[in-house]
Amino acid sequence: MDLAGLLLFSSALFIAAASPGPGIAAIVARVLGRGPEGAMAFSIGVALGDVVWLSFAILGLAALAQTFHEVFLVIKYLGAAYLLYIAYKLWTAPAASQEVEANVKAEHPAKLFMAGLAVTMGNPKVMVFYLALLPTFLDLTRITMLGFAELVVATLTILGVVFAGYIALATRARQLFTSPRAIRFLNRTTGTVMAGAAAAVAAR
Repeated sequence: MDLAGLLLFSSALFIAAASPGPGIAAIVARVLGRGPEGAMAFSIGVALGDVVWLSFAILGLAALAQTFHEVFLVIKYLGAAYLLYIAYKLWTAPAASQEVEANVKAEHPAKLFMAGLAVTMGNPKVMVFYLALLPTFLDLTRITMLGFAELVVATLTILGVVFAGYIALATRARQLFTSPRAIRFLNRTTGTVMAGAAAAVAAR
């Protein structure tokens, strides 16, 4: 596809991805409360969810997405339920940092990946961007397989940069909390943020 169209898409996606939403809130809250371990698996799930919506938009499957509305509702509520589970674990986590780190290792990457995917599939902001706004940036009827591959690469690259930035900032901020009281405050604050992300996903 032409460079101008790819740059326009990339710029719009960067702005949309960098704007805090349920996905970003979940990533940041999880890193603040549990550390960066597992954040990559969760973020990959979030990013691949974007690729799914991109594919729907390019293949003209917005109508199909509406047809399988019930399926997406199930995915959305499963994602919201898992976020609530993480929120509960954060709220009730021990104040000792070494115990928190031990709990992180028990989480399977596949579970985190599926949670991230479910969050994106149920995120209204992502759906609107790809199914409603993307056709205003690009002529989707003229995109070739090569053009689709370029869009996928651009999507994963931009989301990787954005997510890595948020993870790095959250990791840095987490290092400031060292006392048991500060760790307890951080766990409960991030648990509340995670619950808010779950509510945002489930309510739309």
